[in-house]
Amino acid sequence: MTGLQHSTTEQPPGPARRVFVVTGANSGLGLATTRALAHQGAHVVLAVRDEAKGRRAAADIEATRPGAGLEVRHLDLADLDSVRAFADRMRADHPKLDVLINNAGVMAPPRTLSAQGHELQFACNHLGHFALTGLLLDLLSAGDAPRVVTVSSVNHRKGRLYFDDLTGERRYSPMGFYNQSKFANAVFGWELHRRLTEAGSPVRSVLAHPGYTATNLQTSAPVGLWRVVFGRIGNPLLAQPPARGAMPQLHAATDPGVAGGHFIGPDGPAELRGAPTRVRLSDAAADPETGRRLWELSERLTDVRFAFPTPVRAGRQFDAWPSAAALAWAISHSLRSTGR
Repeated sequence: MTGLQHSTTEQPPGPARRVFVVTGANSGLGLATTRALAHQGAHVVLAVRDEAKGRRAAADIEATRPGAGLEVRHLDLADLDSVRAFADRMRADHPKLDVLINNAGVMAPPRTLSAQGHELQFACNHLGHFALTGLLLDLLSAGDAPRVVTVSSVNHRKGRLYFDDLTGERRYSPMGFYNQSKFANAVFGWELHRRLTEAGSPVRSVLAHPGYTATNLQTSAPVGLWRVVFGRIGNPLLAQPPARGAMPQLHAATDPGVAGGHFIGPDGPAELRGAPTRVRLSDAAADPETGRRLWELSERLTDVRFAFPTPVRAGRQFDAWPSAAALAWAISHSLRSTGR
């Protein structure tokens, strides 16, 4: 079947199967998140731009978790046509979706425009996830204890929205526009929470950030000095491994104590590393006018309108899935299996 490039039918023992979509699931934080979820019995859709890498990632997980419920599906977040095609296939094949983890991103590339003419980081990190969330909201509304987890960054506190120059045509800074995209993630996650709450929806919108984590995000796209700073200095000296960096988004996605609007990050100094805890969202990101303005702009640029239905029933709470101990085991197992 098109889009189901890798799947298994065996249901592993453990908690009831829930359906997760993880964007950027073939490497870094996305792979660590997918691995931990699969080890707890979740059914995970790996939403990836490179399907060959996605299949290799799925095979790697299955090597340590035989019978894991995994699907590999193509998704290029920088191309809104691809986002729509992915959402259409999900609706055709799944009656519900329990958790969407908006994890994928690009960082500090040379100025590049997306297929629809948007600056690449804003297109991939924000617009693609905005559109994906809106297009899957009906499936989420039918899910059990449904959540949307949007992965931002501690750098959102340095960001602003360049409403007068969104494509960077007049002035482009690789890190400045990365910070803009992470600020947009934070604004979106909070504004989504506000609108879901107002509508009485069972879906929770939660934010997370990984601190400073060693992934290919810092080395595959950044140019010039930024590649040296991240690849040769920051990653070896300061960064934590992906399995630990994924803990905040895993916590945001699964812990029953996390409420809509919470922002989860590391508890260490400067939020660079540590155990997951609730952290502060910047005042600018929670500004209602900024949220309204970004939302309306995103609707216009993506041609996606969110339908906030009145819930038929409250989402069933999985107070024991997974337990903190189970998540800790899954993360430690991931560390052992990756040699970290």
